[in-house]
Amino acid sequence: MYEILKLFIDIILSALILTMLAPLLIILSFLVYIKIGSPVIFKQQRPGLNSKPFIFYKFRTMSDAVNTRGELLTDEERLLPFGRFLRKYSLDELPSFFNVIKFDMSIVGPRPLMTSYLKLYSNEQLRRHKVKPGITGWAQINGRNSIDWEEKLKLDVWYVQNKTILLDLKII
Repeated sequence: MYEILKLFIDIILSALILTMLAPLLIILSFLVYIKIGSPVIFKQQRPGLNSKPFIFYKFRTMSDAVNTRGELLTDEERLLPFGRFLRKYSLDELPSFFNVIKFDMSIVGPRPLMTSYLKLYSNEQLRRHKVKPGITGWAQINGRNSIDWEEKLKLDVWYVQNKTILLDLKII
């Protein structure tokens, strides 16, 4: 019953958010195009439910700047001022609601991390992939970037073990 109710809430809320924020999404898309360039949407493969890969969407926040050897500069060097603004207010995450509509993600769950991290997880940490990844999660409301990776992963596993609709509503 939990999964059906969660899916219903995810779809209804995501559809409402995307509808209500459509003008903002259009404006942000235009600003990303003008200030950062094309493509406006950053797409990257991430591990989802049961580590199955999916294409994750966010607004682009970085340039494609390279050094003299043609290698990408560091993330910090490529992060542009408008991209920093988008990240500060989590506006870069808004396209992820399309991932929820596509059933790849949930509104609440462990954040989808890079696919390359899968090989670094312990068996316990891999349990974070027993649920769909989320736009926000237990680790995000309990420290976000102020906690280390070990703590984030521990909070993600705690969420998987204790997930309820009431907990999801608390996180939202």
